Amino acid sequence: MKILSAKWVLPISSEPIVDGAVIVEGERITAVGTRDEILGRFPSAMVEDFGEAAILPGFVNCHSHLEITAMRGALDDVEHDFRSWLLKLNGLRAAMSDEEIGEAAFHGALEGSRAGVTCFGDIGRSGHAGFEALKRAGLRGVLYQETEFSPDDRTAEEDFARLREKFASLSGNATELVEVGLSPHSPYTVSRDLFRLIAEFASANEVKVSIHAAESADEDELVLTGNGFFTEVYAKFGVEWTSPRTSSIEYLESTGILDARPLLAHCVTVSESDIAIIKRTGSSIAHCPKSNAKFGHGYAPFERFLDSGVPVGLGSDSVASNNMCDILEESRFAALVARNRPGSARFISASEVLRAATLGGAAAMGLDEKIGTLEPGKYADIAVIAMDHPGQQPVNDIETALVFSSTSRDVIETLVNGKSVLKP
Repeated sequence: MKILSAKWVLPISSEPIVDGAVIVEGERITAVGTRDEILGRFPSAMVEDFGEAAILPGFVNCHSHLEITAMRGALDDVEHDFRSWLLKLNGLRAAMSDEEIGEAAFHGALEGSRAGVTCFGDIGRSGHAGFEALKRAGLRGVLYQETEFSPDDRTAEEDFARLREKFASLSGNATELVEVGLSPHSPYTVSRDLFRLIAEFASANEVKVSIHAAESADEDELVLTGNGFFTEVYAKFGVEWTSPRTSSIEYLESTGILDARPLLAHCVTVSESDIAIIKRTGSSIAHCPKSNAKFGHGYAPFERFLDSGVPVGLGSDSVASNNMCDILEESRFAALVARNRPGSARFISASEVLRAATLGGAAAMGLDEKIGTLEPGKYADIAVIAMDHPGQQPVNDIETALVFSSTSRDVIETLVNGKSVLKP
């Protein structure tokens, strides 16, 4: 048993506590309160006092691509053309060895741990790279095994067989911390029949699912009209793909994949009716504002997600499309972009965005019974943020200071299951 104390403790499920403390016993939190209260109840416990700092739940990065960490900055010359970006990415990835991809993924996981990230929702085409990186770094997460390029119904059965084989290979090595899910990449790279097969399998076996959806105006044009964007790719590879002539969210619902309550990444171009579908089906959203902005894809309606009651967390996306994994910085950017979005109905508060970075991400990944708040019984996934940097002073409001004045530079401890994973 040990007591973690600091000037501020933010349970997220309740108001911040000044001069607070958290009891960690083994892997779990057993008590949260003021320092005086906790010391009075547990006078013989070892105390680790972080002083002028904030203790809060570890950050959840609910959409990442650790296996392409090595591409940081390598694709910036084609960001204006998303199709070219994807094609160049695949070419660079194909030229790398498994060892190179794996080592880069591990360094991406370390970057997260140094930024107070305790849990990743990681998408992996190769699968093993991100999976092993999370395990090696001691982090929690879900590795979503991604589909290959498979938009043709004629090959759906064999595409699914290959996907199941990869899934089985990974899931046989799942741990208490790292589980395995599935990621049918997007509405335009996965066939309707393959979506159906994945939906049936995931629903029957309680497998978590994540999908890129409604990411850009180019995607909208493709799924609504069948024109532009990927049509040349389909022609080059002799693929038969027919536009559904609906929104991406409506199309996904028609395939049955939303029955699996997937985590939908981006959702930049969703309409009010799309959000209603996401809410009704119990699906959730990974909001990636910096990646969206770097591509010029537009503003996702963050406050509408929150107001609708849809579980929404924050994601860095890959460092190839963001260049860093810093969920505190992502939180700040999310709040600022939401406030500046044309048609925004209201301001996003620091408290709301901090909740999205922790409990929101946990809920979006179906892990909120385990993590996301500092409460008795939950796993001790914890971040400690120093609050004594000149750039943070004075701290008039701790939530505002964390979101608008703090970054990964200020993280001084990261715990997963009560164990430090902060690497020197």
